[in-house]
Amino acid sequence: MVQMDSSKSGFVGEQVELRCLFINSKPPVKISQVTWQKFLNGTKQNVAIANPALGVSVLPPFKERVSFKNPAVRQRAPSLEDTTIVFNNLRLSDEAAYICEYTTFPAGNRENMVNLTVFARPVTRMTLTTPTIVARGQRRKMTVATCQSANGKPPSTIQWETKLKGEATFQETRNPNGTVTVRSNYVVVPSRETHKQKLTCIVTYRSERITDSVVLNVQYEPEVKIEGFDGNWYLNRPDVKLTCNADANPPVTVYQWKVLNGSMPNNVEIKNNTLFFKGLVTYDLAGTYVCEATNIIGSRSGRVEVNVTEFPNNPTPDDRLITPEPNTSGAAIGGAVGGVVLLAAAGTLLAVFLRRRQRTFKGDYSTKKHVFGNGYSKAGGLPAHPPMPKNLQYPDDSDDEKKPAQIGGTGVGFEAGERDFDADAEDLKRPYFTVDEGESRDYGDRTLSFQYDPEPEIADDMVSQTDGSVISKKEWYV
Repeated sequence: MVQMDSSKSGFVGEQVELRCLFINSKPPVKISQVTWQKFLNGTKQNVAIANPALGVSVLPPFKERVSFKNPAVRQRAPSLEDTTIVFNNLRLSDEAAYICEYTTFPAGNRENMVNLTVFARPVTRMTLTTPTIVARGQRRKMTVATCQSANGKPPSTIQWETKLKGEATFQETRNPNGTVTVRSNYVVVPSRETHKQKLTCIVTYRSERITDSVVLNVQYEPEVKIEGFDGNWYLNRPDVKLTCNADANPPVTVYQWKVLNGSMPNNVEIKNNTLFFKGLVTYDLAGTYVCEATNIIGSRSGRVEVNVTEFPNNPTPDDRLITPEPNTSGAAIGGAVGGVVLLAAAGTLLAVFLRRRQRTFKGDYSTKKHVFGNGYSKAGGLPAHPPMPKNLQYPDDSDDEKKPAQIGGTGVGFEAGERDFDADAEDLKRPYFTVDEGESRDYGDRTLSFQYDPEPEIADDMVSQTDGSVISKKEWYV
């Protein structure tokens, strides 16, 4: 049998092998000739012949490009079991089916066939439509770049990658040699926004990706903007100016200034695209200033309305040249001193308040002495308060609440002007008492232990207080 690959492929200009082997010859047979043929559109064309007696022969138009791979085929006693041929410098016209036929004795003819496919790598190119693109005022669409994949087999696909908004068109052309040329145009409206934008063309051919990029060079007339007027030009403000900034490609060559409905102030100095106003701002500077910028594409103008006020609207750092800056360090020191004074005053008021609370009358609580216990017990009797001096004289500036209330022993039968006290409530107001666990008194079924301080005698120069304490008359009248 004849063993061959079912298909082979190669690229134009490259090399490819077409394998052909004669195997399994049992019993061995005599090979009288091997013939390679091109089979295209039902027609056979001889390519190469190997004969043991006549040698090797390669026929035109393959003579210069086709050869037998195995050197033994070309020997005087050739070995024809391997008759693989090699194609060099492949052409698109080489694409066809190729037959390898063995003529044997006495078995007869044996053959097999391989299909050869020839690919053509395309030639990819990306170009700008023109080296320089001019943006006109009418804003018409135009093709700015072209991407082409020429003479490819099979045909390529084209994609665009860019941040520039536009449209892509595609066109395929089939060539007589079987290749295909793909062409794509990118269409945009040229403007200053399209200047320096990058366009990338991506050509995909089989599994390969080919990329190419261009940067647009768009020429446009100037875009003018006047800067320098901050809305705060006031009388006597120094160092003001107006600058005419123009975005243009190519750059602006001429700047022209004028004032609408008026003349340029006398103190103006013009340097390139800037108006310098010498001296201080006056009302003469008010008006509408126009700057016209010109390049080779055209001219455009910008304007600004300047008004002058008597006083600053919003002070700027320049205003500090005229208006003194506040002394922040002095304010900080004053604030600190004020805070200290405020804290001292608050401390004094608090001390007076606590002092007043500590003092019941014009004397001091520290001079009072507790002389009574309250003897709080349900089983026991309540100890009576000691008699209080009557007809006490009070200073004119004393409050009623500072006067001691007269308390009777039983809480019954008070004279006019005396206040009625509840006996139980009065017990709670009496001074503290101490309980000694060592001593106890028996009150019926309850036993309580008390320890009373001895009751001192109230001298004539002592005054009894409402809380059960006494104070000297000397302290009382202080």
